[in-house]
Amino acid sequence: MQINIINTSSHPLPNYETLASAGMDLRAELQAPIALQPLERVLVKTGLFIELPIGYEAQVRPRSGLALKKGITVLNSPGTVDADYRGEIGVILVNLSSETFVIEHGERIAQLVIAQHERAEWNLVESLSETARGAGGFGSTGIK
Repeated sequence: MQINIINTSSHPLPNYETLASAGMDLRAELQAPIALQPLERVLVKTGLFIELPIGYEAQVRPRSGLALKKGITVLNSPGTVDADYRGEIGVILVNLSSETFVIEHGERIAQLVIAQHERAEWNLVESLSETARGAGGFGSTGIK
């Protein structure tokens, strides 16, 4: 699939690192480094603007290595870029560690996954079909 993109950043376009990668890394487009304090959040710009076809979204997700090694994650994960949005892609990062994390210009801060989605139509009914699980949730199926 081809997607129209404007790149005002100083970085190459996002790309898939391997043949089987689902996501493409997004890089920080900064004038100066950002010191992200513990439990602080910040909107980090990418310099990217996209035009998705209707029926698709771009999901902004955390990078697993950054989350594990530094405690940095995407706050509204996954963030959704809708097909009719034409603004700059921004990434809401939060520092869940106990140490300051410095975001540098060009740093890989998140990943972008393009996903197809359906539009639902509600069918108002009086009851739902029965299942073995029923209304059980939040750990009701066990821990192992």
